[in-house]
Amino acid sequence: GGIVMTPLRQRMIEDMQLRGLSKSTRRAYVRAVRQLAEHYNKSPDRISEEELRRYFLYLRNVKRFSPSTFNVTLHGIKFLYRYTLKRAWPTLDMARSAQEKKLPVVLSTDEVRRVLRCLRHPRYRACLSTIYACGLRIGEATRLQVSDIDSDRMVVHIRHGKRSKDRYVPLPQGILVILRQYWCTHRHPVWLFPTRTRGRIPASEVKGPISAGSVRCAFRAALLECGIQKPATVHTLRHAYATHLLEAGVGLRVIQVYLGHSSPTTTAIYTQLTQKTKDSAAETIDQVVGDVTR
Repeated sequence: GGIVMTPLRQRMIEDMQLRGLSKSTRRAYVRAVRQLAEHYNKSPDRISEEELRRYFLYLRNVKRFSPSTFNVTLHGIKFLYRYTLKRAWPTLDMARSAQEKKLPVVLSTDEVRRVLRCLRHPRYRACLSTIYACGLRIGEATRLQVSDIDSDRMVVHIRHGKRSKDRYVPLPQGILVILRQYWCTHRHPVWLFPTRTRGRIPASEVKGPISAGSVRCAFRAALLECGIQKPATVHTLRHAYATHLLEAGVGLRVIQVYLGHSSPTTTAIYTQLTQKTKDSAAETIDQVVGDVTR
């Protein structure tokens, strides 16, 4: 069969490493190229531009991939042809990402409070409270180290966020209290949220941090228990943080820095989510238009 030739695959992996793509992105891109090779049953370097064009149409019209899956597949295949095989094919420019028009789910401050209260275990309550109160991605929170908490400057140092960018976010006083109390239960020298202890190992000696999967599990259980019907995930807490800050009058540019977004466009989505913003805009429009048309 003509599955991805090993030297080509190796070359692509090295090219991705050079461009600084994360491990999970590299895995997804290799999978996308493997599926293309399997579809035509030949090595990707023997696939013609016309075949590639037909494959993109097939993904859109027959496979009906969700926008996010389509985009990952598209970018993976484009990477191979553009960077590794250096083909300047018009098809690569023409094939565009599918646009996601969905707005994220938003929880009110009251709903966030209810979910966090439903978390029985101090480990999960501390971790998920920190995710909300600092607007973190789940991996950023689970990998927090004791040394990342700067209680003099009241900031948290987020190391190796997305695209390995570091940033500082404000540390709310209440969270510092929760983290101190929780740390006293395990006193691990490195991890703020060490993984659960198995057997007789003391909590301060476990090797790694808590797994993201267990945090997601705890969040789902709490959501069910407190009866919130929205399709929320752990990431929804980060959306809630941004929206609540915006409603309280914090500027978009500041929120962009706290969230670690490269582009203000990513952060701007939150302006569509706040009822208060909409209400005050409606009032302003009434006044402005009223003054003009009076």
